Amino acid sequence: MRISDLLRLSLDNLRRRKGRTALTVIGVVVGTCAIVVMISLGIAVNAQNEEMLQSWGDLTMIQMYNYSGSTENALDDALVERIRSTPHVTAVTPYYQPENLNGCIKAGTNGRYESNPYNIYGLDEASMEPMGFALQSGTWLTDVGNLGKNKIPVLVGEEFGYNFEDIKRSPNSNSRYRYSGQTDKNGNPLPPFVDPQNARMTLQLKDDQGNVKENYELVVMGTLVGDYSKDYMTVGGLVMRLQDARKLTAAADRLAKRTSKKEVTYQQINIKVDEVDNVAEVEKGLQDEGYNTNSMTQIREEMQKNVAQSQMILGSLAAISLLVAALNIMNTMTMAIYERTREIGVMKVLGCKLWYIRSMFLAESGAIGLLGGVVGVAISLAISAVLNNLTAIMGLLGGSIDLSGLSSAFGGFGGMDGMGGKISIIPPWLILLALIFATLVGLVSGIAPAGRAVKISSLEAIRHD
Repeated sequence: MRISDLLRLSLDNLRRRKGRTALTVIGVVVGTCAIVVMISLGIAVNAQNEEMLQSWGDLTMIQMYNYSGSTENALDDALVERIRSTPHVTAVTPYYQPENLNGCIKAGTNGRYESNPYNIYGLDEASMEPMGFALQSGTWLTDVGNLGKNKIPVLVGEEFGYNFEDIKRSPNSNSRYRYSGQTDKNGNPLPPFVDPQNARMTLQLKDDQGNVKENYELVVMGTLVGDYSKDYMTVGGLVMRLQDARKLTAAADRLAKRTSKKEVTYQQINIKVDEVDNVAEVEKGLQDEGYNTNSMTQIREEMQKNVAQSQMILGSLAAISLLVAALNIMNTMTMAIYERTREIGVMKVLGCKLWYIRSMFLAESGAIGLLGGVVGVAISLAISAVLNNLTAIMGLLGGSIDLSGLSSAFGGFGGMDGMGGKISIIPPWLILLALIFATLVGLVSGIAPAGRAVKISSLEAIRHD
């Protein structure tokens, strides 16, 4: 007997008992639909949580801190190089802020506009782009060439120009300052006093008596895209190469007659990892060495744990319906064997192999599972579409609905549609998994009845009414 003949015979047998087959299939449909919808809701909540965490910061970023200045486990250049060679690490940069800069940044005619030099950051220029920083305009600091003596290439934050104030005006005058988002009396936005891309900016360093001793021209190479989730520096900071920032610290120490530190240590090092799933491994390695680290991994894992627990509980309830469906399939196939005892006996007398008889009943039970899985997945897709458009549907009907409770039930942190995401996500792998699982439920449920069928005596079967 060919496989095609086996399948055709099994389907013909199922069609002869349409009512019983339909009732059995419904059980599989309900179980499959319940499980798929529950899993799809959990997948959607995980996606929403990932999106929310991404808005807080880069999920593949690790920060190392040493704000106490402790010499134990110091963050230095040797550590940076060692981390750079660690598996899964794609980029490393210290965050270096020049200390005790006594001076100011001047711009405008006769230095009319002035800014404090407190928002200067030194970074590894080769790591900025891999770290996820983006340029609004201009070029990176990796290929600046020789600009000349006392010229420092820099990148400015998107709103760096608002750091300047008009020193010709009284400190008590509102017109001395400009703020991002400030408007005139007609509601038009006010630009900053200084356009960093076009203005000549000079960093002046003073001695401890307040006399200007050194001047550095800041050559703006580009403007960063402002993104608080990356760092404040992208909005209001001034970024330069690490060696230039160190040079400023050394100059400030020299002017103030301070002894410069022989070993340069950092307060913060940022590490970029290739994949989110590898962050925990890299971070644990650093923590085992005694370093203080921080990342989104712990929050992400806690969120995923909450969602998994909710899915497990609700999925278990949904699985009960599949268990009931499996019992129905077993009952249906057992009844079919009793009704077809004589047919089984005839097949045995004619020399039909026991494997074919067993396969026939397994094919029927598997077909019931597969059919129920197909219909269950189709209904799940329809339910998913309704859930994802539920707000719009309720709006058309003149009502509204709050889905935050559904999010909380699955361990979500906020409304499921609050960030414009989907409430239910059914990826292709879930569809395939549901079909395979439903088919397996049918096959497993048919094993015992099929075993009973091959054990029936041929002579008794033929005499069976």
